[in-house]
Amino acid sequence: MKLPAFRDLIIFENEDYIVVNKPPFLATLEDRSLNASNLLTLARQYHEDAQACHRLDKETSGCLAIAKNPEAYRHLSMQFENRQVQKIYHAVIWGSHDFHQLLVDRAIQPGLKGVAKLAAKGKPAQTYFTTLEKFGRHTLVECKPITGRMHQIRLHLAYLKASIVQDEMYGGEPLYLSSLKRKFNLAKGTEEQPLIKRFALHSHQLGFTLLNGDPVLVTADYPKDFEVLVKLLRKNG
Repeated sequence: MKLPAFRDLIIFENEDYIVVNKPPFLATLEDRSLNASNLLTLARQYHEDAQACHRLDKETSGCLAIAKNPEAYRHLSMQFENRQVQKIYHAVIWGSHDFHQLLVDRAIQPGLKGVAKLAAKGKPAQTYFTTLEKFGRHTLVECKPITGRMHQIRLHLAYLKASIVQDEMYGGEPLYLSSLKRKFNLAKGTEEQPLIKRFALHSHQLGFTLLNGDPVLVTADYPKDFEVLVKLLRKNG
């Protein structure tokens, strides 16, 4: 994977914070694999005291907040802890669904090997879901997590029998163009690739309060793979 220039990822910056539009397939922090590339390392080359205030799954794209100093880090960490941060995600899911501020309130227990599950004895987790657009057998949904548990949105959508496209860990199958287009011809000797090669989840907006008390709401555009997926569904859905 060719690493992006950190400057090109910045969508908001002041003296205390940087918010970036994290590309998919880039870990937030160092992961245990030998792959040393991660967002925090890039951020520290730009600003040496950079600290990630939260994290996104490696495959998830979108808004990620980074503090430039310890005071800013504490200030935003407390907002996350007290559930005062506005987080809005967009996901493309399987099935045709009409959600109107539908609340899923199901506890989550982190499991072994990076897989979480719904369990009564887990930690409380709440997410609101609202349908944005329907296309035949798929739906674009807005997801507003109140808590921040591991794989929360993915698990709660799977619970609604609305798994995210390509989220094979939680029941979301890959999506192929041949299943949307009747007259789809694949070049001879080639294998069809899925329309998106990661689970279709994007951190679209992040809202929090700056150190001076001013609110800020940052919006991250869809990355190319997510944008292409939505456009193809609109055209062929």
